[in-house]
Amino acid sequence: MIKFLIKRIIYGFFVMAGVVTVVFFMFNVLPGDPARMMGGNRMDSVTIANIHRDLGLDRPLPIQFAMYVNDLSPLSLHETEDNEHFLFLNKNRYPNYTELFGIGSSKILVLKLPYLRRSYQTKRRVSEILADSLPETAILATTSMAFAAFVGIILGIFSAIRKDSWFDNSSLVLAVLGMSAPSFFSGIIIAWLFGYELSDYTGLNMTGSLYTIDPFEGEILTLKNLILPAITLGVRPLAIIVQLTRSSLLDVLSQDYIRTAKSKGLSFYKVIFKHALKNALNPVITTMSGWFASLLAGAVFVEFIFGWKGIGLELFQALEKYDLPVAMGVTLFLAVVFVVVNIFVDIIYAILDPRVRLS
Repeated sequence: MIKFLIKRIIYGFFVMAGVVTVVFFMFNVLPGDPARMMGGNRMDSVTIANIHRDLGLDRPLPIQFAMYVNDLSPLSLHETEDNEHFLFLNKNRYPNYTELFGIGSSKILVLKLPYLRRSYQTKRRVSEILADSLPETAILATTSMAFAAFVGIILGIFSAIRKDSWFDNSSLVLAVLGMSAPSFFSGIIIAWLFGYELSDYTGLNMTGSLYTIDPFEGEILTLKNLILPAITLGVRPLAIIVQLTRSSLLDVLSQDYIRTAKSKGLSFYKVIFKHALKNALNPVITTMSGWFASLLAGAVFVEFIFGWKGIGLELFQALEKYDLPVAMGVTLFLAVVFVVVNIFVDIIYAILDPRVRLS
């Protein structure tokens, strides 16, 4: 198990190294000047030059990349003295660290948390922005996946049991429709239909986040605002889970050990739920894990449509305002989620299927 985890962590490290490289150069070749976005078009050239120097934007792109990697890395080089054109981490920039040992006369190796820099617009740390917006996105993604898994697995099981029946055919048609509708399109339709046209009957709002602000009572937990975005975000994974559960269960039911269990006199539903379903759910769990990570990324449009205050909305606003540290920080966070989730899925997959060996 330990060897397996180490191997997966090494793979994850190389994946993240590639993501950091691509994200940095992709965002830094975009047209636009962060200094002018921060101060407006009437800013004088001296002020712009000072902002470029403070942000390190006056350095060549490879050196900017080295500075960014140094900020992200838990092991970083630290300037022992203030330097106007510092390349590595400066005390005034990131004060919380643990000194390890010196390198040369002016640098030391330090241990710290990854530094995602500060927002160009609000001056807040990107890590603080993520910490504030992550809980609502996590709640939305978890609720969406729970809805998709519960409904999708049940529909898939009964579709497999009643193969070629009207129920099976109807489930497949709905699954195809669900997969063909992108989230931003279905979100607009669902918000308009259930949050506006039928709001008198549903009691739901077109927009709203988990907490609403009351001028007298402050923040109020509003769970009904979770319903429409959760359904919108869960429609596509639900459609895939229905089809995958159905096809996987039909494949397992044709195996020899299932016929042996039936020949021993076990009831049909006992064979389904005790013997067949466990192995049939392996590909479903793998798909669910990938979709769970994707829901965090795919929540950008859904959160924007429904006004849900999560990391998706933060990413949309950061791109709109050319707030590169926030956009890059959110993108890297989503990549970390993908890597971590895939490691956990490999472990769960091996536990559920005894034919898989971690070695």
